[in-house]
Amino acid sequence: MEVILREDIDKVGLRGEVVKVAAGYARNFLLPKKMAVAATEANKKIVEQERHAHLRKEAKLHSEAQDLSKLLTGVSVTIKQKAGENDQLFGSVTSKDVADALAGKNFTIDRRKIQLDDPIKQLGEFKVPVRLHKDVIAEVVVVVVKEE
Repeated sequence: MEVILREDIDKVGLRGEVVKVAAGYARNFLLPKKMAVAATEANKKIVEQERHAHLRKEAKLHSEAQDLSKLLTGVSVTIKQKAGENDQLFGSVTSKDVADALAGKNFTIDRRKIQLDDPIKQLGEFKVPVRLHKDVIAEVVVVVVKEE
């Protein structure tokens, strides 16, 4: 069965593409979840208009993310944490802590965009990547110091 995808789906295709999928997959999964529509001429025109609107929106988001990336580059935040001997933290610094520290500097960044593989558990200076857009990544310097 041929369908037009309304969003990107892994191992199937990208938004706006006409793809051939199993009839059951289309009927039971893609169509009810509005992830795709049947490939008719009327639907092709509608999806093409949606695709153009999505591309414009995506371009706007990308340019905004690049502007924010330029502002974030070189920003350093200091986080104070209680630490014991050997500069080992009692707790850890998570992406939420980094997001709160950035909010203190008037940057509103969602904590899910901060790419910490593991929480920071030692004192020191760390470069933390922030994924602002799927193509735009900025690095923020996080300095963890001992709380007196």
